[in-house]
Amino acid sequence: MLKRRSTVILISSIAALFIIYLGFQVRTNIRGSARDPKANDASVFSWPWPDQASADSQITPSNVRVLTYHNDQARTGRNLAEKILTPDNVNSKSFGKLGFLSVDGLVDAEPLYVSNLIVAGNPHNVVFVVSEHDSAYAFDADTMAELWHVTVLGANEVPSDDRKCGQVSPEIGITSTPVIAFNNRGHGLMYLVAMSKDDSGNYFQRLHALDIATGGEVSGSPTTITATFPNLSGETTFDPKMYKERASLLLLNNRIFTSWASHCDNAEYTGWIIAYNASTLKQDEALNVTPNGSDGAIWMSGAGPAADPQGNIYLLDGNGTFDNTLNSDGFPINGDFGNGFLKLSSSGNKLAVADYFNMHNTGAESDADEDLGSGGALVLPDVKDTAGNTWQLAVGAGKDGHIYVVNRNQMGKFNTKNDDGVYQELIKALAGGVWSMPAYFKNTVYFGAVGDSLKAFPILNAKLVAQPASKTAAKFAYPGTTPSISANGDSGGIVWAVESRGSDAGILHAYDASNLANELYNSNQAGERDNFSDNKYITPMIANGKVFIGTPTGVMVFGLLQQQ
Repeated sequence: MLKRRSTVILISSIAALFIIYLGFQVRTNIRGSARDPKANDASVFSWPWPDQASADSQITPSNVRVLTYHNDQARTGRNLAEKILTPDNVNSKSFGKLGFLSVDGLVDAEPLYVSNLIVAGNPHNVVFVVSEHDSAYAFDADTMAELWHVTVLGANEVPSDDRKCGQVSPEIGITSTPVIAFNNRGHGLMYLVAMSKDDSGNYFQRLHALDIATGGEVSGSPTTITATFPNLSGETTFDPKMYKERASLLLLNNRIFTSWASHCDNAEYTGWIIAYNASTLKQDEALNVTPNGSDGAIWMSGAGPAADPQGNIYLLDGNGTFDNTLNSDGFPINGDFGNGFLKLSSSGNKLAVADYFNMHNTGAESDADEDLGSGGALVLPDVKDTAGNTWQLAVGAGKDGHIYVVNRNQMGKFNTKNDDGVYQELIKALAGGVWSMPAYFKNTVYFGAVGDSLKAFPILNAKLVAQPASKTAAKFAYPGTTPSISANGDSGGIVWAVESRGSDAGILHAYDASNLANELYNSNQAGERDNFSDNKYITPMIANGKVFIGTPTGVMVFGLLQQQ
C-alpha cells in the first residue's frame, strides 16, 4: 500500500511539472516576440501545434487556414480543404445565417482564419476582422465570442476622414486585407496597414505587426510609411494623406508589399509599391510606376498583388501616364507604366518593373477612365497545350470588358497599332467592366463583371475558351462580384458570390462549380431569415463549414443550421 501511494505521488508530481512546463512553453510562444527578434521572422511558414485540439476540446482538430486575400499568393480564391460544406447540404433548408460578429466600423477587408490557435491557454478556431475605425478583432469562429480587440490608433489620433471621396466613407482606417505569417517557431503575426490623423491635422500611414494570440504589437511595430523615388526632376515623395492602402497586402519571401490607391481621382498622386522586411518592419525598397507622370494608382477593387512560384509580382495599374516612346528594350522611356498589366521583380532587394503589357489604345482608355486598375490579377497554374508545351500565364480584366491573358515570360509590352503582342485577348468576353477579380478551380477561370452573369471559362489547349462553359441566371449589378471557391480537393466544388443590391440587403449565392446554371442556394430563398446588409467589393471567405462576409458593421456568418 505504501509503495502504491508513493507511486501515485510520484506520477502526480511529474504531471504537475509537465503542466507547468507546457504553460511556460505556450506563454513563451505568445509573448516571446517582444524579447526575441528571431520570433518575428515570418520567412518560414509552419504550423505550431499540429495536435493541439485536445480530446476534451469543443472544436474539431483542423489545420484550415486562410492567411491572405483570396487564399493564396496566386489569388486563386480556392479553399481545397472544405470537408463540411458540399453541394448536397448547401441549400435553404439546411444552410443559412448562423450569427454576426459585431465590430466598430465598416469591414472592407476579407476576414482571415486560423484553426486550432491557442488563445489564453485554450484552442480556438479563430476568425480575424479589421475595421475602418482602426480596430483589429479575433473571434471564436464557432461560438462567435470575442477573444480580443485592439485599436491601432496612436495617442491623440482618430481614423482619417474620407478625404472628400465617397469610396471609403465616412472614415478611413484599415481598408486592405491583412496577411498572417508563421515564423519557424510557429508564432503567428498579422500584418496590417492603418491610416489615421492627429489633432493637428497630420495624416499617417503605418504598418503594424500584431501577435495573433493576443492582438499585441510586437517589437518594432508599428513603422510609419514614408518613401521617396528618383525622377527627372530629382525625386518624388510619398504623401500619406493622398493615399489609402486599398489593395490587399502581399507577403512574399519575408517581405510585406504595400501598394497605394488614390482617394477617387483627387490629384496629385502616382503609383507606389513599397516593400518592408517582415522580420524588422524596416523598409526594403520603394518603386513608383509613374514617377515622371501622374495618376497610375493601384487599388484593384481590394484584390492584392499576385505572385508566381518564381517570386515575381503581378498587378493591374490604374489610369495614368504611359510613355508612348519606348527605349531599346521596349520599356517606356521615362518609366511611366500607367494603365498597364505589370510584372515586378523583387530579387536582390531591388523592386523593379521586369515586364509589362499595355493596350494599343491605353491613352484613350485612361482618358475615358476605362483602365485596367479596377480588376485584380490572377496567376494561373502551369498549363500545357496539345503539343505538350508548358505555359506560365496570368489573367486579368478591367473596365473595357476584355479578358487579357499574358505569358508571364513574355508579356507583350506595347504596340501603337494593335495588341498582337499579348498571349490572348478575349474581346468583349464580358458584358460589362470588371470591378472585381476572378477565381480559379479545376482548369476553369470564373469572372463576375458588372451587369453580367458570373461566367466559367475553361482552359483548353493552354488558352481560355472564348465562350463560357456555363453562367449564372443572376446578373450582378455594380460592382459585379469576386467569386470564392470551396471544395474537398477536386470534388464538391462550390462557387460563392455576393450580389450587391445598393440600399437593399445583399445576396449570398452558392453555385455548382461544374455548372453555374445550377444554383444551390441564395440568401433570399428563406424569406428574411438570411438577410444581411451589403458592402461593395466584398470577397466571401470560406473555412471549416462557414462562410464569412464583411458588412458595414461587422461580419455575417453562414453555415449549416444544425450547427446552431
